[in-house]
Amino acid sequence: MTSSTLTGKTGETGKTGNSGKSESASAKAASWVGRIGGQNLSLIGALAVVLILFGSLNDNYLSWNNVQVIGEAVTITGLLAVVQTVVIICGGLDISVGSQAGLASVVSAMAFTSAGSNALVGMGAAVGVGVLVGVLNGVVIVYGRVNPTIATLAGLAAYKGVAQLVSDGRAQGYVMNDGLFVFLGRGKIAGLPVMIWILLLVAAAVHVMLKYTDIGRNIYALGGNDTAARLAGISINKYLVAVYGLIGAVAAVAGILLTARTGSGQPVSGSEGLELKAITAAALGGCALRGGKGGIGGTLLAVALLGALENGLTGQNINAFWQNVAQGCLLVVAVVIQQRRSGERAIGLPA
Repeated sequence: MTSSTLTGKTGETGKTGNSGKSESASAKAASWVGRIGGQNLSLIGALAVVLILFGSLNDNYLSWNNVQVIGEAVTITGLLAVVQTVVIICGGLDISVGSQAGLASVVSAMAFTSAGSNALVGMGAAVGVGVLVGVLNGVVIVYGRVNPTIATLAGLAAYKGVAQLVSDGRAQGYVMNDGLFVFLGRGKIAGLPVMIWILLLVAAAVHVMLKYTDIGRNIYALGGNDTAARLAGISINKYLVAVYGLIGAVAAVAGILLTARTGSGQPVSGSEGLELKAITAAALGGCALRGGKGGIGGTLLAVALLGALENGLTGQNINAFWQNVAQGCLLVVAVVIQQRRSGERAIGLPA
């Protein structure tokens, strides 16, 4: 009797121990999933599928050289997607980022030439113009009480027009004789292109701001519930103008990199369509278009996915028009998934 009792207790103890270990492993797995996020895990899975698919079709696709090519190709889009993430989180939108980058590209090259081939003057002028048009967007939205989509749609046309006017619709300047521009466009640090380092640094800075500062918490609060944010004492108008100013500054950096990469200021070529790519990346990365939700990690994963997909399709000689179709479909899919997760009633359908 004693023996069987002891055996029973021992067996129960063993079961409890195994169960405890299993529960501990499950808890750890759940913790990791929680930290990474379901959206990010989906993007990682999709990226893995794309890499495996095109890697099997092209032996050079997964080579280090091609990985760097993909990284350089998505840098400009990535910069715009990072700041697009910020403005979407706070409940806004900026459709003019591509035109802002094009204008900054032209200004950087023309100021560079006018200042006797002074790269710092060219870059400073570009950033100054970028901040100016960004703040202008914010002022129109806040004090003109214009919907962000309409205001920045107007900016899309206006800034593109200004870039074409000041450049006479042609590429301006030549910067490939300047060491700083060449370093930005073609240089490497620790084996990684400088352009990619710039994207990573900007993304890291914005991530820290959003996650670890009061400014970031206020931006999330603003997008989550602007009425509650106002009652909490957050200066909504100042925040919105500042966020759009930040977009202008980073769009100017993207324009400078466009100039460095192409060797001259580009009023339209290289910047047209960037706004759609930036919004698509932010939406795929988990940003709720109604505001209050999103993160830089998801956006970067989405940028990498779009870049890998575009590079793979190009390597298979797929018509570029089909790439645009794929990009539009991805944006629709991302928004549909968001709407389903949020549980919002579909437009035109009964509750």
